[in-house]
Amino acid sequence: MGRPGLARLLGVRREGPEPPETRAGQPLHPLTVPNVVGFARIALIAAFLAIALPSDDGRVTIATILFAAAAAFDYLDGLLARATGQYSRLGALLDPLVDRTLVLAGVVVAWKFELLPRWALATLGARELVMIVLVAGALRLGLDIHINWVGRIAVVPTMAAVAGALIADWWLPEILLYAGIAGALAASALYVRDGVRALRARG
Repeated sequence: MGRPGLARLLGVRREGPEPPETRAGQPLHPLTVPNVVGFARIALIAAFLAIALPSDDGRVTIATILFAAAAAFDYLDGLLARATGQYSRLGALLDPLVDRTLVLAGVVVAWKFELLPRWALATLGARELVMIVLVAGALRLGLDIHINWVGRIAVVPTMAAVAGALIADWWLPEILLYAGIAGALAASALYVRDGVRALRARG
């Protein structure tokens, strides 16, 4: 397989089938460079919660940096997978799970200190938990749920909303949160549609 072009390397072009190494039934191959980044993201999330939750208001500089780093590494692990060709089944499962865990961690901290509207945080948190359950159910049925473009885009304002709220009390994070929720719900609808179509195709 040749080296990817710049647009594909940067993740701008993603047409075509998923790499065969990421499909159901393939070996997990946990020890790849992108997966190490995924494991590092889990450690960053744990450190973020350990520092932010016991604080007075959740706005601790180092905790905010840890959250931002865990969010930024979401792009890094995909970039490394495309650059090295080290795709894996574990990577395909781990990346979206870590994304949802990071969002839930941000929701927990923002909820505790009322950094963002709690009704919106409850909506976002419920969506992430429902998606975890749905994806787990799909995997049990032998279905692969591939991340769609709406979901990829929606995660950006969602994480930016939490990061912004961790910095200061201002209007932009709330607007970003609403945009992220709208995109996340739209992505969920597409996932359900694709899952139903796949089940019907299997009879």
